[in-house]
Amino acid sequence: MANRHLARSIVLQTLFEWDSVEGEKGNAKEIYDRNVEEFASDSRDDRFMQELLDGVLAKQKDIDLIIVKAAPDWPLEKISTVDRNILRIGLFELLFGDRDQVPAKVAINEAIELAKTFGGDSSGRFINGVLGAVYKEIGEPGKNDTGKGKGVKELPIEKYGGAVVYAEHEGQTYLALVHDIFGHWTLSKGHIQDDPSTEEGVKRVIKEELDLDVVVEEQVGENEYVASHPEKGKTKKIGKYHLAKADFAPLTLKKSGGLDDAKWFKLQDILELNFYRDMLPVVTTAVQKLAAKKDS
Repeated sequence: MANRHLARSIVLQTLFEWDSVEGEKGNAKEIYDRNVEEFASDSRDDRFMQELLDGVLAKQKDIDLIIVKAAPDWPLEKISTVDRNILRIGLFELLFGDRDQVPAKVAINEAIELAKTFGGDSSGRFINGVLGAVYKEIGEPGKNDTGKGKGVKELPIEKYGGAVVYAEHEGQTYLALVHDIFGHWTLSKGHIQDDPSTEEGVKRVIKEELDLDVVVEEQVGENEYVASHPEKGKTKKIGKYHLAKADFAPLTLKKSGGLDDAKWFKLQDILELNFYRDMLPVVTTAVQKLAAKKDS
């Protein structure tokens, strides 16, 4: 493990120098070769280092979008060069790496160790907060663990609402779904903390995100989990999901927030899509209720 830690350190040094001079990706190889010769000429992990560096550079744009989503209060350019590139390494290993070689929690722990070694006083906490948020978002074990132990009732609560938006068109039922930069289809949702009711909040969220006017119907699911923010600390997130009827109209994705597509799907095609595990029961319940409506 010590050798792998050194290997990640070499990759971090390379990315730091490359990022500092805003170099072309081709220049990273020259920097990498120099760092290996100076600090790790006898390393047996050259292949690991090279694949890690190449992987981060190849996925850099996607990874940076994920950083923006996971740390919305921190513009990318305001994150220190060291922390920014530790996040790139950690997110690559967490999302795109070989899980058999580097389990998710190992990827996070290794990034935190890099932050403690090379970052500032708050770097470890910041890296932990961002990677921890992504870890929960991608549905890893413990995502739905609300931590019902001591002190959880004192956590601040964030309320959000969403909807399984449906429309009838030419005898078919369609659902409107959004696609995120993590590669999942999911439901349109957002914070409803200040809305007069869950229903009003859901209407507003769908209008803002998809430019659709909806009629909010029955609730089809809810979830809650504890999330960590690098500055605000832990919060308890509670989400409620409803059926919402709309006219079948072109979808306009108006807010980014880590989303990159919106699309109508026929009802019978929905369950073949890649959903988050906590969203699947909500969608399944909605599909069953819509199917029952058609049969009645």
